[in-house]
Amino acid sequence: MKLGEKIRKLRMAEKMTQAELAEACGVSFQAVQKWESDAYAPTLEKLALLSKRFSVSLDELVLDRSDRLLEEQKRVRLLPEYACVPDDESYPEQLRVEYTQSVQEGRDIAAYQELFEQVRRMPRGEYKERMADVLFDLTTGAGQVPDYAFAEPSDYEGIRAQWAEDRPADQPVAAETMRERIAGAWYGRICGCLLGKTVEGIRTPELTALLKATGNYPMRRYILRAELTDELLQATNYPLATRCYADTIPCAPADDDTNYTVLYQELIRKYGRDFTPYDVSRMWLDSQPKNAYCTAERVAFINFVKGFTPPASAVHKNPYREWIGAQIRADYFGYINPGRPEAAAEMAWRDACVSHVKNGIYGEMWVAALLALAARADSVEDALYASLKFIPRASRLMKHLTEVIRDYEENTPAEQCFAHIHARWDEFSTHDWCHTISNAEIVTASLLYGRGDYGKSICMAVQTGFDTDCNGATIGSVIGMCRGRQAIGEEWTRPLHGRLDTAIFGVGTVEIDDRIEMTLRDIT
Repeated sequence: MKLGEKIRKLRMAEKMTQAELAEACGVSFQAVQKWESDAYAPTLEKLALLSKRFSVSLDELVLDRSDRLLEEQKRVRLLPEYACVPDDESYPEQLRVEYTQSVQEGRDIAAYQELFEQVRRMPRGEYKERMADVLFDLTTGAGQVPDYAFAEPSDYEGIRAQWAEDRPADQPVAAETMRERIAGAWYGRICGCLLGKTVEGIRTPELTALLKATGNYPMRRYILRAELTDELLQATNYPLATRCYADTIPCAPADDDTNYTVLYQELIRKYGRDFTPYDVSRMWLDSQPKNAYCTAERVAFINFVKGFTPPASAVHKNPYREWIGAQIRADYFGYINPGRPEAAAEMAWRDACVSHVKNGIYGEMWVAALLALAARADSVEDALYASLKFIPRASRLMKHLTEVIRDYEENTPAEQCFAHIHARWDEFSTHDWCHTISNAEIVTASLLYGRGDYGKSICMAVQTGFDTDCNGATIGSVIGMCRGRQAIGEEWTRPLHGRLDTAIFGVGTVEIDDRIEMTLRDIT
C-alpha cells in the first residue's frame, strides 16, 4: 500500500477531514491533498507528526508491511544457533568448572551445587542461557564462606602488600653476560615447549606406555615420529599421528606458549614499557585470530569484542580465570627486567589482569619475577627460593608450592614428590589439569629435582603430564636464563633450524637470533 493511501485510510478511520488534518499538521489543505494523491511525500518532521497523531510507528507508516506481518515480526526474536557455539566458549556448558572454581575461591554457594548440575544438563537453548546468567549473578554476588583460610586480592597494591618484606632488592646484571642468558632463555623456552607439544593433552597412563614402548623412559629426549610403528599408533587412543615431531618439522611450530613471547615483544615496540592492560586487550584483538587464544584468553578476547575492558574482561562469565594461561605469558617481562624482579612482576600484573584473577595472576607475576632473578642467580635453586618472596603469603599458590618445597627439603624422592602432586590434583579433570597451581607445582618440583640440568628438568616435567608444553617451556626458559645458551645441548636446538613460527599477523615465522637481539635492545 502506498503512503498516500495509508494516510487517507488513517484520516478516515479518525473521521477527520483533509482540512482538519492540515490544521493538525500545520500545513495547507492542498498539501494534504498532494500527500494522499502521492504527488509528493511529507517531510520527516510531518511524518513524525502523523505517526504521533494516528498512534502508529514510523516503520508501519512508511514501509509497505501488512498488519499481520508486523505482528509476526513483533513476536519473532532473533536467537543464535546455540549448538554452533564451541563448548569452551559456552558459559552454560562450563557450569561445573564455574562451580568448582567458585568453591575454591571461597564463595558461599555450596547450597546451589545441584542447581548448577541441573542447569548444566539442560538442553542447549535460550532458557539454559538465561538460567546460566542467573547462576553467574549468584556467584559474583555470593559472600565468602566462614573461616576461609586464604586472602587473595587481584589488585596490584593488594597483592604487593602480601609479598615478603625481605624480598630481594633490584641488583644489576653484568652486561657481558646478558646475551648468553637471553639466548638461553629464548632457546630454552622454545625447545621445552616443543618437547611437551608432541604430547600436549595426553594423560600419564598412555604417556608412560608410549615412552616405554619407544625406549625413552625415564624421558631423556624428544619423541620422534620415526619410532612410532603402526602397531603403536593403533594401540594408543591419543592422536599421535596428528602431532608435531622434532624429526619432521622445518622449524619450531607456532604455539601459544611461544606466540605470547613474540607478541609481547611486539607489545613493547608498539606501546613501550608503560603499556596498560587496555593496550594489551587492543594488541590481542589486532594481532591474532580468536582460535590462537585458549580458555581464559579466549573468553577475555570475546569479552573485548563485546566491550568489556580489563579487569571486567577477566571475570565476565570466565570460569577459567585461575587456569594456567597467564602463567605462560610471563616470560618476556622477565627477559627485559634482568635483576629487577618487582618491575617484572608489575608488568606481568598489567598483562594477567586482562584475563585472570587471584592465583591466575599470581602465577604470571611469580614466573616473571623468577626469570628476572634467574638472570643474576648463581643457581636455579637460589632463583626459585628468592622468587617465593613475590607470591602473596596467604594464597593457595604459596600453600601448594610450600608443600612441594617441603618434600624436597625432607629428601623425599622425586618420584614420590610427583606422586603427591598427582594425589592433590586429578589429571583427568580439565580444571585440575589446566589450573595454575597444579602446573606451578610441577614447575617447582622439576626445577628443584632437576638441579639445573636442562634436559633432565624439562623431561621430568613433561613425563609428569598435565600441561606438558607449558611446563616444559617455563622450566626451559628459567634454566636457560640462569645457565645461559651453553647449557642447552645441540640435540635440543638442532630441530629448530634457528626459526620459530607464530600465529601473529604480519609477523609469521621469525629468526630466533633476531628476536634475541631485539630483546637485548628492550632491556633498560
